[in-house]
Amino acid sequence: MKDFKKYYRLPATPEEIYTALTNPFTIELWTGEAAEMSTIPDSEFSMWEGSVVGKNLEFEENKKIVQQWYFDGQPEASIVTIKLHPDKNWTSVELKHTNIPDGEYDDFAEGWDNSYFGALEEFFEAE
Repeated sequence: MKDFKKYYRLPATPEEIYTALTNPFTIELWTGEAAEMSTIPDSEFSMWEGSVVGKNLEFEENKKIVQQWYFDGQPEASIVTIKLHPDKNWTSVELKHTNIPDGEYDDFAEGWDNSYFGALEEFFEAE
């Protein structure tokens, strides 16, 4: 199992990014796929037509999102923590994803960079 930690800088406010990550309609705008999402702890979520599924664990509005991502047969929970820090007209996003299966680590690292935060950056730059 591996952990992935990285900082991203996005051209939006923490409030805008929080909404983009927690509102299913906004998620669909930047992913191009239907999403199921709620800010209720212990609710299930699904993104990219079920490619990413899990449980929402904790929310601190406009500041923090904690989720458990499901992997079949994994002995330990894979936890994603996203923290949002204001940085002038930008937001510094702190990502930590723990317990990624070794064989899937490279795909997830690339996915975070391109499909997730890369898509968010394009979404906010296009506004």
